[in-house]
Amino acid sequence: MRKTWIAATAVVGAAISFVMLLVVGVYLVAGNLAGGGAVGLAKGAVPAAYQPLVQKWGTLCPAINPALLAAQLYQESGFNPKARSPAKAEGIAQFIPGTWATHGVDGDGDGDRDVWDPNDAIPSAASYDCQLASYVKDAPGNPTENMLAAYNAGAYAVIKYRGVPPYRETRNYVKTITTLAKSFAAPVTRVDPSKQAATAITFAQKKLGTPYLWGGNGTADQGGRFDCSGLTKAAYADAGITLPRVANDQYNAGPHPRRAELLPGDLVFFSDDLTDSRAIRHVGIYVGGGYMIDAPRTGAVIRFDPVDTPDYFGATRVTEDGAKALPTSI
Repeated sequence: MRKTWIAATAVVGAAISFVMLLVVGVYLVAGNLAGGGAVGLAKGAVPAAYQPLVQKWGTLCPAINPALLAAQLYQESGFNPKARSPAKAEGIAQFIPGTWATHGVDGDGDGDRDVWDPNDAIPSAASYDCQLASYVKDAPGNPTENMLAAYNAGAYAVIKYRGVPPYRETRNYVKTITTLAKSFAAPVTRVDPSKQAATAITFAQKKLGTPYLWGGNGTADQGGRFDCSGLTKAAYADAGITLPRVANDQYNAGPHPRRAELLPGDLVFFSDDLTDSRAIRHVGIYVGGGYMIDAPRTGAVIRFDPVDTPDYFGATRVTEDGAKALPTSI
């Protein structure tokens, strides 16, 4: 730890000019970065135990893809196979008993259909999506959006309105899932920089030297102290973006740039399990040059730390729509 701190403090002396030059660079680079589509799943975005199932069944029909299926499972249960809602929806895909009785499939071929078994529930979710897509295949518009609308409002409403019906809840659902899917997809090309990055960095920079507090949100009664995800949440709140409270949910607030593509303002994540974003335990704000600002642990202060450590998991380029798409509770 001593060597890490010595290396980090070498950066602090020129912190203001260093960081601000990097922030300016965000906007200079912006004009040269192209958005792009995505193929496959982002690294670790789906827990390793379910990744093969999501990848396989996410290609069951043209209306779905693995990232979209992953987004639905995350939104429904947070990949929790034991999830149960007050409405009695059950399992990782949150089927209610009546829908499961009609649409549940024996995905693993073991002779039963078990809503609590992801080997059945994930294939059933994909199969149900594709059945809905077939019901509304003649409706004008985007087949995936029509399928999602049918999932939310029923196939009849999509057929009646010849596309996504004019219901606020349904349109919000369609936008939420299609936006959230971007955080589960592996980008094919570089992703656009965040316009709010400079504000988030400036906020975090002003907190350098503040003592760490487990569960800290920076409130007055906490002495303005933060833990890691409390700091990142507050930094982006200062930029007008509301992030979830915990680090593993913050990972889903936007697309995931590769290590070589990091820009100032990206959130960088760390985990002891590099195959599962749900196991993320630490987050910081990248400032460039291989360094982040983070609130590391009890007994330490908010400081610069290197990102290239064995537990580096990946990064997220926060977007306003991506943050809004995250479920408030899972």
